Amino acid sequence: MRCMEKDAAGARLAQRWRGILAVHARTMCELDRVLHPYGLGASDFEVLDLLASEPSEEGGQCRVQSLADRVHLSQSALSRLIGRLVKEGLVERSVCAEDRRGVSVCLTAKGRALHAEVLPLHRAALARALDG
Repeated sequence: MRCMEKDAAGARLAQRWRGILAVHARTMCELDRVLHPYGLGASDFEVLDLLASEPSEEGGQCRVQSLADRVHLSQSALSRLIGRLVKEGLVERSVCAEDRRGVSVCLTAKGRALHAEVLPLHRAALARALDG
């Protein structure tokens, strides 16, 4: 009997995990659909959104390592993403003043304007995907 209880508990746990994955996949698809006309993917917008929330007293700058901890991308994937955003003029990269080995990024005026334009669409897509 004990083995059957463990199997049932394991099956319930796996089912919960599959539910989480389904919500994540549905949400990412909805975000990508809404953001695509603006040349953005869900991860692109997530970086813009995090940078937009950086305190202005720090110049809106954020260390790349801090972003990596929050966007759930590998360091190399985040570096490529930031490279694309720099190329498109949405963010700027600079060497950290306090630690010359570190790199900081911040939104440009163009990046801030695009973020402000797309933010309501992003939040509405999140509401549809997560509340639905």
